[in-house]
Amino acid sequence: MLVILGFLMVAAFMFLILTKRATPVVALILVPVIFGLFAGAGLGIGDMITDGIKSLAPTAALLFFAIIFFGIMIDVGLFDPLVRGILRLVRNDPMKLVVGTAVLAMVVSLDGDGSTTFIIVTSALLPLYLKLGVSPVILTVVAGLANGTMNIIPWGGPTVRAASALGISPSEVFVPMVPSLIAGLVIVLLFSIHLGLMERRRLGSLVFDQEMVSVGGGGDTGRPARRTGGGAGGDSDGGAGQFIDGLDPQRDTLRPKLLWFNAALTVALLVVLVMDILPIPVLFMIAASIALTVNFPKVKEQGEAIARHSASIVSVVAMVLAAAVLTGVFSGTGMVEAMAEWLLGVIPSSMGPFLAVITGVLSIPLTFFMTNDAFYFGILPVLTETAAQYGIEPVEMARASITGQPVHLQSPLVPAILLLVTLAGVSLADHHKKVLWRATVVSLAMLAVGVLLGQIPMG
Repeated sequence: MLVILGFLMVAAFMFLILTKRATPVVALILVPVIFGLFAGAGLGIGDMITDGIKSLAPTAALLFFAIIFFGIMIDVGLFDPLVRGILRLVRNDPMKLVVGTAVLAMVVSLDGDGSTTFIIVTSALLPLYLKLGVSPVILTVVAGLANGTMNIIPWGGPTVRAASALGISPSEVFVPMVPSLIAGLVIVLLFSIHLGLMERRRLGSLVFDQEMVSVGGGGDTGRPARRTGGGAGGDSDGGAGQFIDGLDPQRDTLRPKLLWFNAALTVALLVVLVMDILPIPVLFMIAASIALTVNFPKVKEQGEAIARHSASIVSVVAMVLAAAVLTGVFSGTGMVEAMAEWLLGVIPSSMGPFLAVITGVLSIPLTFFMTNDAFYFGILPVLTETAAQYGIEPVEMARASITGQPVHLQSPLVPAILLLVTLAGVSLADHHKKVLWRATVVSLAMLAVGVLLGQIPMG
């Protein structure tokens, strides 16, 4: 019964999200509560949800203060020179812009934190997307793919989880998978080129249509040659619009005399973040407080600086706390364990020698529908124990298990992706429609390269 309820809960949640019949916040709260009660949680569902909130509270704090910090950096003009420089390189070419998005996301993803990557990439490039009329959905797709592929680096999280769960070294898991990582990144770049070329052709046709109207006077197409807000699949009055206003060269919040201070503060933050000296939420709390104090010394100015980004803060933090309901009910009712045992039961013994590949394939949907902690600490050890009966080493199972990360990063249970779509003014449904199949291709390609090179056994 728990297995059926678990799969039905996931199906109901995805149906409501993809068909836009409910916002992610509503679906993340009501669907788990309803199915949790059917699973017999009773009044205990309150403790389950509280446990989920406790586990995600640090993430909510991280996103709250990260949005404030990087929002301030945008306000004071830290990223203005970068945006102008990229614009000169792009030269109004949508294809170069999309490819540049992929490269920038890959480089910034080296810090191992998806939220930081998405904030920096969106802050720097979204204004260019809106200025050229390129759909912001393309930005979220490319940035999501790049960060998801890079997520297998040892300090990114999944590799450490897999290694810890199986008692092996993270380097044993990651180093042999470097060719798979490279193959995944190449495919991401190819997708970026293709998406960029499609946008170039689309925008070229828009300009042509506009010119025909101007010459022939035959009415209004209703479509501007170059849009300045919203974008396909986005909300014209959503979070994206603030970035255009935020880059006004005459805005009152500019602090040109503090440019080097703000740059040094940002670099110091990222360096300390990579060094892992303090918890990331604490780092952003301290950095945001310093940035507010130095750039806006008056109390009224500090309040206004926070209020300017309140819409993004409320949206993201609300979804993180709502996601805690789903994770809490999933684990508290035992649905996760029941689904794992069911999966093991339906795998025939003749498929035992292929368990490493099966694990790689299963990691694609399972890490999308559940947290990395649930998969790597709950399901992977069970699969690995079974695989050992067929001579498959734990390190080989760990390598296979991390190939699903490009898809995992697109999950609504991942706060970073919620932050990305919120900042870009894109609906999660529109993002999923374009990114999920591409992410699946990247994951399968990484798995295939691992098999071909013998890092993941095939029978």
